[in-house]
Amino acid sequence: MFERFARSARTAVEDARFEASRRGDRRIGTDHLLIALLRDETLAQLIGVDATAARQAADQLDRTALAAIGLAVGEFESNGGAVLNSRVPLMTVSAKTVIKLALSKAVAEKARIISSRHLMLALLDRSEPDPAASLLAALPIDPVAIRGRLAA
Repeated sequence: MFERFARSARTAVEDARFEASRRGDRRIGTDHLLIALLRDETLAQLIGVDATAARQAADQLDRTALAAIGLAVGEFESNGGAVLNSRVPLMTVSAKTVIKLALSKAVAEKARIISSRHLMLALLDRSEPDPAASLLAALPIDPVAIRGRLAA
């Protein structure tokens, strides 16, 4: 299926692997895919938030979740971009579902390739407790307006 991906979409999936490894996660989740998509400056401008802001929001969500179960964690330390996890993480079921939904969106448009726009539209369709939906809810964005801009 990845042979039908535009270069930007393929890069986003590869970057999602990096994001998962950077955070020490064993699986590539929808949140990693969202952050990876926001590394694209054009898409970040369209959405109104960049990957750095999304990472900070994800870190805050993690701290809040850990505090809810009584764990106090100091500030996350940056490792300067080094990969923390040497194993290649696999995708979660939700991330695979987003890929399939992006394919469906591309097919519905009669597009020959799956673009990063299709991936973002698929992520916007997720609902909580999906990690990308939680992350989108934590960001200062309007998903309805974003859908409209992406559809144009």
